[in-house]
Amino acid sequence: MEAAVYGLGRFGTFWAECLYRAGADVIAYSRSEHELPEGVRRASEDEVLNAHVLFFCVAISSFEDVLKRVGGRIGKDTIVMDTCSVKILPSKWMKENIPSDRTIIATHPMFGPDSGRNGIKGLPLAMCPVSPKGKAYDEMKAFFSSMGLDVLEMSAEEHDEEAAYSQGVTHFVGRTLDQMGMKPTPIATQGYRNLMTIVEQTCNDPLQLFYDLQHFNPYAKEMRLSLQVAIEKVLNALRREEG
Repeated sequence: MEAAVYGLGRFGTFWAECLYRAGADVIAYSRSEHELPEGVRRASEDEVLNAHVLFFCVAISSFEDVLKRVGGRIGKDTIVMDTCSVKILPSKWMKENIPSDRTIIATHPMFGPDSGRNGIKGLPLAMCPVSPKGKAYDEMKAFFSSMGLDVLEMSAEEHDEEAAYSQGVTHFVGRTLDQMGMKPTPIATQGYRNLMTIVEQTCNDPLQLFYDLQHFNPYAKEMRLSLQVAIEKVLNALRREEG
């Protein structure tokens, strides 16, 4: 399988390496200079847009603009996928900017360079069909399964609602704890160490990802309100105990 990665940021570089290790012939394009992982060949924009399989690994906030610029140039036999952490809006953007006869699948590898540094086997990957399911969809599902991933099929709406309360909360708590200045300590409990792992994993990602998760997921505001209400309930209970 020839797989192309469009965008070699932190996740794109990691994903290109994962694809290569899974046996794919991987090419990559990036507008900025990035060191290529082992086995990945640098290619032109037109070359990646006409590969058998194309993964867009760009920031959510820039994805629509990228699609407006290159969507019409994607090869007629190319299977197109995004890797954004939200799915409703990227699915809409791909449908609006890519010719309707292309196979489009919205995907979310629900891991990154930190959570996947010891291997990605058993980690979840969400597949949300944009085009009607067919041979190409089945091909990609089988490929992801061959990578050892836990493939979860769902609608974009189901994904975003779930992700707002899983990934969204995790990133929100990680960034909040980082603002508190929490640091490792020799008397840390295992629970505290787990919290520090959350801070490390979320804050190693670009700050733009945190903003994009909160801005482009339509369920994120509801999540933040629920979190705020829960914190207030705990604080009120403490106040009552204190008299």
